[in-house]
Amino acid sequence: MDRQTLFDVAIIGAGIAGSCIARELAKTSAKIVLIEKENDVACGSSKANSAIIHGGFDPLPDTLMARFNVCGAAMYEELAKKLNFEYDKIGSLVLAFDEDGVAHLNKLLERGKANGVPDLRIVESDELHEMEPNVNENACAALYAPSAGIICPYKATWAFAESAVINGVTFCRNTAVHAIKKDGDLFVLRSGHGEIRAKYVVNAAGLFSDKVSQMAGARAFAIKQRRGEYCLLDNKCKSLVRHTLFQTPTALGKGVLVTPSVDGNILIGPSANDQSGDMSGYTGTTALAQADVLEKASLTIPDIPRGNIINSFAGIRAIACEVDSDGTTKDIDDFIIEEDAIVKGFINVSGICSPGLSAAPAIAEYVVKLLSNAGLNTQRRSGFIEERKGIGAFNTADVQERQKLVKENRLYGQIVCRCETVTEAEIVQAIHTPLGALDLDGIKRRTRAGMGRCQSGFCSPRVTEILSRELQIPMTSVTKKGGSSFMLAGKTRDFADDDIGGVR
Repeated sequence: MDRQTLFDVAIIGAGIAGSCIARELAKTSAKIVLIEKENDVACGSSKANSAIIHGGFDPLPDTLMARFNVCGAAMYEELAKKLNFEYDKIGSLVLAFDEDGVAHLNKLLERGKANGVPDLRIVESDELHEMEPNVNENACAALYAPSAGIICPYKATWAFAESAVINGVTFCRNTAVHAIKKDGDLFVLRSGHGEIRAKYVVNAAGLFSDKVSQMAGARAFAIKQRRGEYCLLDNKCKSLVRHTLFQTPTALGKGVLVTPSVDGNILIGPSANDQSGDMSGYTGTTALAQADVLEKASLTIPDIPRGNIINSFAGIRAIACEVDSDGTTKDIDDFIIEEDAIVKGFINVSGICSPGLSAAPAIAEYVVKLLSNAGLNTQRRSGFIEERKGIGAFNTADVQERQKLVKENRLYGQIVCRCETVTEAEIVQAIHTPLGALDLDGIKRRTRAGMGRCQSGFCSPRVTEILSRELQIPMTSVTKKGGSSFMLAGKTRDFADDDIGGVR
């Protein structure tokens, strides 16, 4: 980064919120930089969540959550077409199993109506079981939100961020901000790669947004990390459910759900456990939490085919909290989206937990208005490129389309990931797009190579080889997710010595 480069707006964090904001700002004449501490976009909460575009009946009325959930959900269908990512408006059902549950459904119905959720209604037992034949026979009613949908959260984040880059936004990977100071009317952001100067700063740092706000001397709050575990069923089970199925929510969230994914898998989860310390990089799971998730999910679908579980993972939600003088915390039941009262030009976009994925496009529009009110020139520029091509998927193409693809590019004839039918052509494209992948997880998120039943057991060596070739780096420099996560430790002969009983 050139130390003399001056930006109008610096956005810290390339999750779904930061990426949507970057794209919305790219419509203006402002000079924008999107800063991410990891090797790629969508490496925090945006990569591991329920992938649901919520209807909007759950947030309390007159909150930012309610407002932006409903508005954002209505935007996704058109955005998915423009930016070429998967979206399916399958609708959601909140199940009730007794009279108390039905009473709760009626409360959610009234709340949803107050929030402006379209076509919300309660379905009775007969209709419910016709809609969902495999649901528990004891389910007596459900709240139906036909406006709810599902997406692929990391592909959507990549699409928004890449659209921003195509339209002139500068993207800085592996750039952790360590300090922020004000130098006259400018913010100076210090990182391991030098200084970035900007007139305005948007803090979309997710799990670290409290620390970024503290660096700037802005509003004091805390981020509580709420960890949730999921399990994933093979796409052989895709007929198990047709809608996103919720149970009535609890104080810790919307409860354990069972939902299809846009890729044909079935997702089950999450658990909900508040964590202390930095758990942001930990995606491992526990037998206890997995058993708990499956037990609770069996209330929705009694006969879950556990033998078809192909993966389990954990995600971390960022819950914003007020901190009392004695150190105790109290959850803030809303997003924090505001220009700071003291540090002018500093915009907090924090505590973006559920329904943050649903709300992100609407949040982006609101943040642009906040920046305009703060003095940024947000006049629309000509020449904004609305559409993004993305990568043509071989797996979903019909026979004629496949033949055409192979004829145009012979690498479409080379299957690298057998489980998901991902070709070498798609992997090469994923590396060389305007916001290309630099590691195996980046390839995985863009193409699904490694997401099938064998969980990359077959394709990872080949993907490593392709990354090495296309990036022109040694295979020993290829990483799983950036940093020191190297796929290979060295050449075989380097280890063939007396330390392991070998003979030179």
